[in-house]
Amino acid sequence: MIKNKKFNSVVAMVSACSLLTVGFTSEAASAQPEASLTMGTKDVQQIMKLENDMMKVTPDTLMVSAKEKIEEEQRLKIEEIERREREAREAAEREAREKAEQEAAALSSQYQELMASIIFCEAGNQPYEGQVAVGAVIMNRVRSSAYPNSIEAVIYQSGQFGPASTGWLDRVRSSRGYTDTALQAANDALAGANPIGGCLYFDQGGYGMQIGAHYFH
Repeated sequence: MIKNKKFNSVVAMVSACSLLTVGFTSEAASAQPEASLTMGTKDVQQIMKLENDMMKVTPDTLMVSAKEKIEEEQRLKIEEIERREREAREAAEREAREKAEQEAAALSSQYQELMASIIFCEAGNQPYEGQVAVGAVIMNRVRSSAYPNSIEAVIYQSGQFGPASTGWLDRVRSSRGYTDTALQAANDALAGANPIGGCLYFDQGGYGMQIGAHYFH
């Protein structure tokens, strides 16, 4: 109802302007007949064209235009909400990933030092391949269901590694008394280097694959 009133008001205003213009043209025509007749005709044609254009803008057209505008505004609001939610989700995922990476880096550093310490104690006087092989035995045990599933638990398991039970391992670990070679061997073993396959044991004077003074089986 309101839109119809507004539409009717516009049409009425245009009509009034048309009448005023025609009247003005008539007065001017009395002073200059030929020129006013020409100008009056043009004015009337323009006003009639304007009225015809206005008649094309129906209340239904106005309603459709308003509806499209509202829908566009709603679409933009939804897109903005989705963008903010996506950015918040990505920020949370990035923060969680960075935290996990920091924890993994700290844990990796701890494992490197522990692994380097036990390698130094068990094979510090052996060739580099033999030092990596000791680290590989520990990693094989971590993967085996017959042993604990963490590096520290495997190394400190009762009756398995002599340096762990005598306290020598802890002294080397706390003082970082391992060599650079042992640390590099630890890093390689943790990264997957494995010169002894699936061997779970090593000793001296035994049987199996020999590397330096150790036999791996």
